[in-house]
Amino acid sequence: MNPFQAFTVVLSVVLWLPAAVAKNVLAHFMVANTQSYSVADWQKEINAAASIGIQGFVLNTAGNSYEPDQISNAYSVAEPIGFQFFYSFDFAFNWGADAIVNQIAAHASSGSTFKWNEKVLVSTFNGQDKGDAFWAGVKSTLASRGIQISFAPAFTSFRDPAQANSLLSQFPSIDGFTNWWSWPQDNGNLLTTDTDLAYQSAVESRTGPFIMAVSPWQFKNLGSSGGDLNNDWVELSDTLWKYRWEQAINTVVPDIVEIVTWNDYAESHYIGAVNPNVFMDADAHAYVDGMDHTGWQLIAKYYISWYINGSPPVIQDDQVVVWYRLHPKNAVCSTPSKPRNSQFPADAIFGFAMLKSPATVTMDIGLNNHVEWNAPAGVSLGQVPFPQQDSQIPFIQIIRNNNVELSGFGSAFVTQSCQTYNFNAFIDVVPN
Repeated sequence: MNPFQAFTVVLSVVLWLPAAVAKNVLAHFMVANTQSYSVADWQKEINAAASIGIQGFVLNTAGNSYEPDQISNAYSVAEPIGFQFFYSFDFAFNWGADAIVNQIAAHASSGSTFKWNEKVLVSTFNGQDKGDAFWAGVKSTLASRGIQISFAPAFTSFRDPAQANSLLSQFPSIDGFTNWWSWPQDNGNLLTTDTDLAYQSAVESRTGPFIMAVSPWQFKNLGSSGGDLNNDWVELSDTLWKYRWEQAINTVVPDIVEIVTWNDYAESHYIGAVNPNVFMDADAHAYVDGMDHTGWQLIAKYYISWYINGSPPVIQDDQVVVWYRLHPKNAVCSTPSKPRNSQFPADAIFGFAMLKSPATVTMDIGLNNHVEWNAPAGVSLGQVPFPQQDSQIPFIQIIRNNNVELSGFGSAFVTQSCQTYNFNAFIDVVPN
């Protein structure tokens, strides 16, 4: 074989590879929260997400009358910069097939519509109760209009790894799968990758992607609205934002990482800035207001780069991202109700060190509550227990060669009393 023939063979192989072999990171985005949005709001959200390496939003659409227009506004911002979208049809709304088809068709030809193997990617939140014939009909109707889709739903009733094969037998129409479950399941154990690996293996026989949800937190407390205790829960999330990313990078290596979420404030797993104009239930305001999560974006940026590029990025500036609840789990509050699983989280301050070279990181709060660890270059995690004393604030130092190179206090106090059972996380960055 001469050099030209060899080059032709290599080029043919490259051209044969599917376009979607690259790794992808998108963030779940609640379109229901955009009723008051202007185009400038969309610009702010999209630019913030893109700045940390997020390639697009998974648009959770729940059938509100204003959502199609807001989605069009989002596309107008995204198209000039190549930011991507695919839909997650939320079955809190009873979607009909025609409405799904029309929404997909509205932007199917846009360069900002995310495609998998040249097909429009479509997902859901639930929708398994519609049955396979419903979804096969959606696909065939779209095909008759010249639109091919790759269907990778988040059917949340499929969590048990033993059900992975039955998913395929029950739903011949699906092409891929989204594992939405990115938190422990009502227990005090860390989340394993058993579900991810089982469903990833199952859909290898199909042509669609395996999408793995990665989330920092899970807490919801809307119980005073009619006393619905099913709306009050917390899942063990203390160290989740670190180890879940590392599961994605080191163990599962999914086709797509879906960050859950950018802006679902009521479930406390938002990493975007809280838009003050978004309508929230009064109960949600009680645990979201003042609880900034944008510090988690620094961690997301680090892991997104690692996941996409295959190696951890070099850290240029020392920082410690700190997160903690504002009250001990046994504090007695006035409203609304104590969430399910409240016994599982640790009463502790968590410090995620991001260092350009090895150093000692120390964390203190109250009297005699001190922890230190020899942190390597790169990232590491430590924690210090809550103090017995009331109204205390954490203090963090980075010490290198016996010199304190950086230090700073947190921005919120841990108090023994509370008005609201708030298991949301407060995130801070040192230096501030």
